[in-house]
Amino acid sequence: MTYLLICCRLLLGVVFLVAVTGKLRGPAAFTAFVSSVRRMRVLPAALARPAATAVVAAEATIVAAAAVPVHAAGVLAFATAAALLTALTAGIVTSLARGGQEPCRCFGTADTPLGARHVARNAALAAVAGTGLLAGLLAAPTGAGPLAAPVDPALAAVAAAGGAVAGALIVMLDDIVALARPHR
Repeated sequence: MTYLLICCRLLLGVVFLVAVTGKLRGPAAFTAFVSSVRRMRVLPAALARPAATAVVAAEATIVAAAAVPVHAAGVLAFATAAALLTALTAGIVTSLARGGQEPCRCFGTADTPLGARHVARNAALAAVAGTGLLAGLLAAPTGAGPLAAPVDPALAAVAAAGGAVAGALIVMLDDIVALARPHR
């Protein structure tokens, strides 16, 4: 179960690291994110900036907690990710139901409008977070050391690499879909 936790931590860590850095790479990037939240028409316009700030704070919390090799930090990362992804998915679904065509600003700048693939992506990420949370709660710390269980370094490296690669693929989902589309 330790390797599953490592894989899930890295996957979510990569996804949310790219998300938070994309939104905070400069004032214009954060302003664009706030504007996209406002244009989604899910919240009153006055709440767009506080909501965007809360999203970025939650993303940063996930990254920081996922990076700390302490059992409780991993549980915090998974719980925060599950809650955030649930809220973000609800926002996307609500916006789409209202006819929203707002570009996905999930990772900073993008021209691709939010759509079903973003709902599916978030649902898959929420499943990863839920799996990590459940595994983390079931695998209570039993030994000494930062990960609280004996870890084979080679297997840990494979789990970490798998999580990082999966996270990178998720971040590049819109680009991958664009490559697979026939050109007109």
